[in-house]
Amino acid sequence: MVDEAQLSKAVAALTAGKPVVFPTDTVYGIGIAVGLACSPEAIFIDKRRDPDKAIPWLVGSPAALTRYGRDVSQLAHDMVSQFWPGPLTLVVKAGDNVPEAFRGANDTIALRMPNDSVALELIERVGFPLATSSANFQGKKPPQTLADVDPEFAAQVPVVLGDDVPRSGVSSTIVDCTHEHPHILRVGALVADDFKELL
Repeated sequence: MVDEAQLSKAVAALTAGKPVVFPTDTVYGIGIAVGLACSPEAIFIDKRRDPDKAIPWLVGSPAALTRYGRDVSQLAHDMVSQFWPGPLTLVVKAGDNVPEAFRGANDTIALRMPNDSVALELIERVGFPLATSSANFQGKKPPQTLADVDPEFAAQVPVVLGDDVPRSGVSSTIVDCTHEHPHILRVGALVADDFKELL
């Protein structure tokens, strides 16, 4: 279990619009609270990552699919029903309440509900989705455990939250649902056969 004092510090940092390192069900991530930070720039800076790549959001419930997406297909809802919470990221058209700075190419947003109590607790306490990327410098391996987080990387953020439980180490599968026929953009924990009854 994570320490309650550290959890409270993480919530305070996120509420102040600052980035925090925390565990998800797949890897350790670095995230900011979407409604409380002006942009995902801090993540790009800390990761030394190209700013032309959109940052996906971690959300707290399936209802976020329609709260932040628009024209969401029934198939996307079916995938959420089957695989959320879990390692499935869906790319949908961004709704009007998605800030411009957080939108991806062609006004899209990538959403995922993680199957991790720590990540979900942060989202609930902060009250906003967390724009999140893996907690590593660009080109380096994403950390599977708290000990795997590069000390140089950790030194950049105000709070590093974690526990003794290793995460899966396998990234989420990304499915583009912005067209009539969804297609897999990245194979991760879920593979094509997992979707054969849906796609």
